[in-house]
Amino acid sequence: MKNILFAILFTAVLAATAGAQVKIAFVDSEVIIGQLPEAQDVKKKLEDMQKLYVDTITIKENDIKTKADAFKTKYEDAQKQIEAGQLTPDQIKSLESELGLMQEEVQAMDQELSLYKQNVQKTLYDAQVELFKPVKDKITNTIEILAKELKYNLVLDKASDALIYGDKDIDITFKVLDKLK
Repeated sequence: MKNILFAILFTAVLAATAGAQVKIAFVDSEVIIGQLPEAQDVKKKLEDMQKLYVDTITIKENDIKTKADAFKTKYEDAQKQIEAGQLTPDQIKSLESELGLMQEEVQAMDQELSLYKQNVQKTLYDAQVELFKPVKDKITNTIEILAKELKYNLVLDKASDALIYGDKDIDITFKVLDKLK
C-alpha cells in the first residue's frame, strides 16, 4: 500500500515539475455501495443466504447440545449406580462402552459442525465476490468515465485507506452516484 501511495505521489510530483497540472479527486466507495440499489440487492441476497446457513448451524448446535446432555445424564446416572454398588462388572463394562460411543458421537458431530462452518464461510465469501463483481465493475467504469469528463488525473478511494487527506471540494462521490442513476 505504501508503494502505491509513493508511486502516486512520485507521479504527481514528476508531472507537477514538468509543468503539467495534476488533478486529483477521491470517492468514498462505501457511500456509493451503500446507496446503489444493485448493491443493496446483493447485500439482501447475501443476508438471505447467511440466514439459511445460520438456521442450519443452530439446528446442528441444538442436536449436539441434546446429545451432550444425554451423555452427561447417562454418565452421572452410571456414576451413581457404580458408587451405590448396583452394577456388576459386566454391566459397568457395557456402560463404559456405551458412554464411549456416545462421547465419540458428540465429538464427531462437533468436528462436523466446525467443518460445516468453515465451508459456509468460504461459500459466503465466494458468493460475495461473485455477486459484487458486476456492481464494482459498474462503479469503476463510471468513475473512469466521470474522471475523463472532469479531466481528473487520479481518483483515490477513501474507503481503501489509500487517502490520507482529501479536500471536500475534490470529493466526487455524489457526482458518481448521480451518474449511476
